[in-house]
Amino acid sequence: MKPAVAALLLQLAAFPLTLASVYLLASAGLPMSYLVVAIVQGAIAAGLTWWRALASWWRAIQLLFPLALLGTAQLAIPPAVFLAIFLFLLLLYWSTYRTQVPYYPSSRRVWDAVAGLLPPSGPVRVIDIGSGLGGLVLDLQARRPGVEASGIELAPLPWFISRMRALAAGSRARFMRGDYERLDFSRFDVIFAYLSPAAMPALWRKAARELRPGAILLSYEFGIDDRVPNRTVYPTEGGPALHIWHF
Repeated sequence: MKPAVAALLLQLAAFPLTLASVYLLASAGLPMSYLVVAIVQGAIAAGLTWWRALASWWRAIQLLFPLALLGTAQLAIPPAVFLAIFLFLLLLYWSTYRTQVPYYPSSRRVWDAVAGLLPPSGPVRVIDIGSGLGGLVLDLQARRPGVEASGIELAPLPWFISRMRALAAGSRARFMRGDYERLDFSRFDVIFAYLSPAAMPALWRKAARELRPGAILLSYEFGIDDRVPNRTVYPTEGGPALHIWHF
């Protein structure tokens, strides 16, 4: 079961427990309010989430979700604004439910570190899987003529923005919309990933099956269990690592 579905079901399961708890508290003479109900609901949902051994960040989300709903309801935001925000977030985080990979861009220092790891001469085919707004791909493509930089992104809005950026800049960078699982990694010399811990085992299995000898797999911040990288660099002092595997 997807963690998001499990979290939703646990939040729903907490509701009757919240009603029973609030009834007991009210019977004991304690003052009740919507704020108290939201706190109780969040605490019970977080406890159920801990019991079901979901990742630690889900406990925080479950605890704060009822309070966020209560606070939002009191803002009296027009429904059309809610709809616009929902559609924007849907287009931005389209794939997060399935892939468990949120949108989070890398920085220019990471781009510099990746550029420094490319073979110094000859044609180099690079792809950024989960390319977001396309910053790394556009940067690498502009560095030297021999680079063929591509990006693949599942969420519609980041993909569209990256395409428009490439057109506006006259860049030869190529952006595809889709799931990297359908790519043939053997077509590329360098694979760059900035995903999430949940996605790393599947990424390694695909890379091990398809990458040719001499290819490089780069992962920013997230390592792979039981797969010690050949090298690790730190684009920013004290910041996350860029892990490097040679095939």
